[in-house]
Amino acid sequence: MASVGPSAGPSVGTALPHDSAVGHVTGAARYIDDMPRLAGELSVELVGTPIAAGTLESINTEEARALPGVVCVLTHKDLRGPNHFGPIFTDEPFLVEKEISYLGQPTVIIAAETAEAASEARKLVKLECKPATPLITVADARAANSFLASPLVIATGKQAELEAAFKKAPHTLSGQFHSQGQEQFYFETQAALAEPGEGADVKVTSSTQNPTETQAVVAEALGVKFHQVVCECHRMGGGFGGKETQSALTAVAVSMIAQRTRRPARLVLERGDDMEITGKRHAYETDYRIAFNEEGRILAAEFQFYSNGGAFCDLSTSVLERTLLHADNAYYIPHMRVTGQVCRTNLPPNTAFRGFGGPQGMAVIENCLQDIARATGRDAYDVRRLNLYRDSQDKETQPKRNVTHYGQIVRNHVLKETFYQLVGSADYERRMKTVEKFNSRSRTHVKGIALSPVKFGISFTTKFLNQANALVNVYTDGTIQVSTGGTEMGQGLNTKIRQVVADEFGVSPDHVRMMVTSTEKNINTSPTAASAGTDLNGAAALDACAKIKARMFDYAAELFGQADLGYTPSPEHIRLEEGWVFDNRNPDPTARIEFGEFCAQARRERVDLGARGFYATPGVDFNRETGRGNPFFYYTTGAAIAEVTIDRFTGELTFDRADLLMDVGKMINPGIDRGQVIGGFIQGVGWVTNEDLRYDETGRLLSTGPTTYKIPNVTDLPRTFNVDFIDNPKHTINVRKSKAVGEPPLMLGLCVWLAAKHALSHIADEASVPGPVELSIPATAEELLTRMTTLTKSAVESATT
Repeated sequence: MASVGPSAGPSVGTALPHDSAVGHVTGAARYIDDMPRLAGELSVELVGTPIAAGTLESINTEEARALPGVVCVLTHKDLRGPNHFGPIFTDEPFLVEKEISYLGQPTVIIAAETAEAASEARKLVKLECKPATPLITVADARAANSFLASPLVIATGKQAELEAAFKKAPHTLSGQFHSQGQEQFYFETQAALAEPGEGADVKVTSSTQNPTETQAVVAEALGVKFHQVVCECHRMGGGFGGKETQSALTAVAVSMIAQRTRRPARLVLERGDDMEITGKRHAYETDYRIAFNEEGRILAAEFQFYSNGGAFCDLSTSVLERTLLHADNAYYIPHMRVTGQVCRTNLPPNTAFRGFGGPQGMAVIENCLQDIARATGRDAYDVRRLNLYRDSQDKETQPKRNVTHYGQIVRNHVLKETFYQLVGSADYERRMKTVEKFNSRSRTHVKGIALSPVKFGISFTTKFLNQANALVNVYTDGTIQVSTGGTEMGQGLNTKIRQVVADEFGVSPDHVRMMVTSTEKNINTSPTAASAGTDLNGAAALDACAKIKARMFDYAAELFGQADLGYTPSPEHIRLEEGWVFDNRNPDPTARIEFGEFCAQARRERVDLGARGFYATPGVDFNRETGRGNPFFYYTTGAAIAEVTIDRFTGELTFDRADLLMDVGKMINPGIDRGQVIGGFIQGVGWVTNEDLRYDETGRLLSTGPTTYKIPNVTDLPRTFNVDFIDNPKHTINVRKSKAVGEPPLMLGLCVWLAAKHALSHIADEASVPGPVELSIPATAEELLTRMTTLTKSAVESATT
């Protein structure tokens, strides 16, 4: 039997190209809309409500049904299962029955022979509605006492202790901070294809981060059992959290059509429709107060977070919980109380987005630190460095200065070292002086420079989600197939797992194939989210490899024992390296067996070459009742410095320079990790600068595409962009000592916003305007110009008075 041949050596730690790199560049990588039409396939459209709040009085589908080419028109009455779903609370209807909760809420499903017919029929459906006044903003919901779920609270101690700390503090600041939402803007919109099987079986191919959730939701909606539904995900054209739960609606729509017509059905949302009816990053309104001493050390803090959850709960409570858990960012705060409430509004239910609530919490504490620096007359870098968490191995550690407000020890990190290295490599002190000199002379522009860190907890905060399983099959030519519950959305998960598995068997990565993610092979899996895709699925794959290798080693010892070696071969001395199987005590190169031939021999001797692996993250346990515990396995950390220039007359911001330094452990694939750091950072920059979601008073989204919603492009990149990684010998856990890298870099984008705030502080100093400098997220040109105008106007009014 032909074999695959020897390998060139270990691949972990090398920058192998992404699995789909060639396909992405050439256009050969297939997404759901690229898949060839199936025999009898129907095109599907959704009809949404014309108002954001009120009641649905009647539905008239007669004209739509009569249109040539229309095959099927369905409403909530056609569901064979319950009409409500939700990952935490089952409060969201698939299709409107009576109450209308947001504009464009799905109400009717149309299937036709052609996309044109489906689109035309959509216009012919008549919905009679009785409107009500919608709630759009957090302020609207707070005024109306409109909330979802119960409040969340995490505190270091009793309220009396917090109040005592504020009372004793030399200085305090308070105010209200606003951060707006953000559109995921994945390149591939929400999409699904359903194929009927025998009986009530259905196969759903979905652009989803959560095949198990999709399987369950479709089964429940169709009124069938889970084992009658198979969900597959080949790849996604981006997800960013937006396809963790919200891919369910498209999957259910096509599955209903497939069940009713016994024909395949496909739905790929148009960009405008996708943006109008899907949830986004939550907008927040936060009431804060913070106490500090003369040198800027934080003594106490209290944050009250209010998020815009939209019409239904979705993942809002979990997102808000992570906000509370990251409200400290990288700083030790001895007395801290954080509370949160999800506001119910008449917008599509907001959902997961890269960072999952962490950015909104970190923005508040970073805003406070920037204001503390101005209040104390100190450099903001010095204030941040003073408040950093210490490490248990740090000789400077003071008692409890490494414990979070929820009781977890922040250990084995290099935050202090990151600060020192980055400030030196970025030449921060000299550049700060240059910025100050520029600002003292320029009347047309103003510069700002700022540093911000990130400490992001890695794990799902819901304990049961911290598990994964994997299936590994080794074939008799030495090639390997790997199936996991992880989904590939461009982040390089499959490439990393290929490398890890290849090294386990001592073969080249091109001998390892990652299979389509399917609920048929990997059951009850967690979503690919929380930056834990490689951590969980990679560890599960390693477990499967270990089981197979144990059998291989036993057989190899038996095989080599047939020769007269002068010693008895044993499993612990068997090695799989560079495509060969050998006993490391035998120096004879002819005593090695090529891996493929060895696998063929093992099969002939009835050695099992397949295994299912399982992994559960150890030590993760958070008590929501007490707000105490260890919600995270470890933390990914880093820091960034940004320098910006703002036009005083237009508010236009130019991103001059960025310097990033990250601790991501031992990198499995440095090229992919570097790409994730750059991509995440720029996505964060988009959130804090130009990505501005605008709604009118009726709840209609006005920014529904790239012409009205500005995601970063090449002109928004820093003119000088430095990215580096710091070694951390203290980190010894996780897959190959790696760290998660997907979400943490996004929060470093805050440094650009902080640099803009620093620039405004100079204008405030010029105008002799005391107190905090207010700046909301995003700091668009309009926002910056408005703030600068307000500061100048205050100065004029003060001088006139």
